[in-house]
Amino acid sequence: MIPFIDLATQQARIKPEVDAAIARVLEHGQYILGPEVRELEKQLAEFCGVKFCVTCSDGTDAMALCLMRLGVRPGDAVFVPSFTFVSTAEVVCWLGATPYFVDIDPRTYNMCPQSLRAAILECKKNKSLTPRGIIAVDLFGLPADFDALDDVARKYGLWLMMDSAQGFGGRYNNRTTGAMGRFATTSFFPAKPLGCYGDGGAIFTNDESDVEILHSLRVHGQGKDKYDNVRIGMTGRLDTIQAAILLEKLKIFPDEINARNRIAARYTAALKDIVTTPFVPDDYISTWAQYTIALPGEMRAPLQEHLKTADIPTAIYYPRPLHRQEVYSKYPVVGGSLPNTKTVMHQVLSLPMHPYLDEEMQDKIVAEVYEYFGKVSTAA
Repeated sequence: MIPFIDLATQQARIKPEVDAAIARVLEHGQYILGPEVRELEKQLAEFCGVKFCVTCSDGTDAMALCLMRLGVRPGDAVFVPSFTFVSTAEVVCWLGATPYFVDIDPRTYNMCPQSLRAAILECKKNKSLTPRGIIAVDLFGLPADFDALDDVARKYGLWLMMDSAQGFGGRYNNRTTGAMGRFATTSFFPAKPLGCYGDGGAIFTNDESDVEILHSLRVHGQGKDKYDNVRIGMTGRLDTIQAAILLEKLKIFPDEINARNRIAARYTAALKDIVTTPFVPDDYISTWAQYTIALPGEMRAPLQEHLKTADIPTAIYYPRPLHRQEVYSKYPVVGGSLPNTKTVMHQVLSLPMHPYLDEEMQDKIVAEVYEYFGKVSTAA
């Protein structure tokens, strides 16, 4: 079986370093917010080119902490894509606010600036909600069109937060994801481009006033000590062992991003004539959290089954957009429908992608895709 994401090979590459890093934590015994956490925050901020990084328990809590810092409350509308993982909208609901679903660009699968503008105007016209902010997602590893989205945000006086859980380490117009927006957040879930061996997340900001408040919020809203609670917070800390692991994985992360891009380029060169391959605009670098092709909806399930018989795993991100899920169906959708989301949800299929996908494995995947299309062509 070809692994969809190969964490075992990566672990073997750095096992001695990771074992030593964990041993150092066990030796000093500072398991929560130990020195490795502070060093990781320093190195992550430098990696992204921002002033500050605040680590936390996971990517979902990272977004929630930002919304708490921004004072999001009931009656606020926060504009989010529907074609993404649930966390992006979920955190808005945690604060009692309303996720307002926006369509995607059909080529990049990221938030569409024109749909966003229409959603804001629609929201303002209805007057039942107050437009407050935007959460854009760097889907499948590709940075969202920050400049276009930021122009819309500034025009209407909204903040823009970047959910870079899938796109962390990507580049947009010579800027690293993490360095854009009022806040940027990421996840260190093991399957992410930069993942730990458990849960973890981080927040990036250039505003020093954010740091003190985020530090308080992630530890129950503490003031001068843990028994002095000055605001409503949460338990949102990153544990020291995960920080130690991430410090070792960060050392090889640039090399892994390069490898992901080489593998993606081989996929695209081989498959571009038979399926729709991912679109990467000029001056963008994706981290390829997923390599996602598109094909006619009626062909997707048969191709998946064909690949499965060849021991090649695939995945569909996302078979049901958020606005079509029961718990989120009550929330507003711009124009009442999201046509690009509706089309794409039936077409996308993600192939195995990780930095350790060798050419032999990749050639087998490509050959099986071609074999499927050959059978279809012959049958037709």
